[in-house]
Amino acid sequence: MAAERSKKKIGTLKERSLHASLKTWLERPGDVFEVEIEGFLIDIVREEKDLLIEIQTKNFFALKRKLAILLENHQVRLVHPITSEKWLVKYDDSGEKVLERRKSPMRGKISDVFEELVSIPELFKNSNLTLQLLMIHEEEHRRDDGEGSRHRNGWSIKDRKLIEVSRSHLFSGPLAFRDFLPKGLPSEFTTTDIADASGEPRWVSQKVAYCLKKMGAIRQIGKRGRSYLYSQDKSSVA
Repeated sequence: MAAERSKKKIGTLKERSLHASLKTWLERPGDVFEVEIEGFLIDIVREEKDLLIEIQTKNFFALKRKLAILLENHQVRLVHPITSEKWLVKYDDSGEKVLERRKSPMRGKISDVFEELVSIPELFKNSNLTLQLLMIHEEEHRRDDGEGSRHRNGWSIKDRKLIEVSRSHLFSGPLAFRDFLPKGLPSEFTTTDIADASGEPRWVSQKVAYCLKKMGAIRQIGKRGRSYLYSQDKSSVA
């Protein structure tokens, strides 16, 4: 693997605590950090398996060009955290005094990844790309500085800190993503069938179907009324 290799202390580059902590959690003996390969900086290089590991907390679209180029010659693992439990820690405007620490009612689900996957589903046709989802518990640190968004009443998010990784799921190849389809689907199905069987909103089921179709994990075979009809027979994967 032709690359400029330099092992650096985890978290020395400009990044939030969550990103640095995930690198620590993922670290294995022999890993090299912040390596430049083909003009791109890679979070972790696992030389033993010739594997490049990229951690992306949001905005998969920003990685699209980088991944497309790297996948031509390298195995790449995209790691994405989903917050299943969050604690909100609020500071005063100085950022020194803690005003409140409370548990957020919001709980992320593994299917939340499709909010991001819709940007790059076709890349998963390449067998060099795998996806690792980490279900995490985290603290979100906010400051009362008036610079945050309106829906947070001006509170700014200053940092995200990892509490723990509760589960890890690895998806390798298009067929692995069929695990997101609920059990008991008919051989031919619509997004309404997915929604009914999974209990997810239909807009989530639409994203699931779109991504799986683009990956080649399912096939669009026609229409039922005004809805697209899909199949997951063996001929779905090219």
